[in-house]
Amino acid sequence: MNVKEAFAIVLRKERKKIGLTQADLAGLCDLDPETIGLYERGQRQPTLNTLLKLADALDVEAEYLVTEVKKHLKSK
Repeated sequence: MNVKEAFAIVLRKERKKIGLTQADLAGLCDLDPETIGLYERGQRQPTLNTLLKLADALDVEAEYLVTEVKKHLKSK
């Protein structure tokens, strides 16, 4: 598993946890819904600025997202 794949898992889990669609999350972050799809398929990584927007929209700290990604990388 690589960082993109681990981030995809974490992003999808956190988005679904609070009941947002990809389009909802994209709207909150001023992104195209396709971009969220690319992140969730592990085909693209967000910039730091976008990571901060995603964390804010998901109501978590960016550090939490990074920590969760690290956990997935260690477990696989």
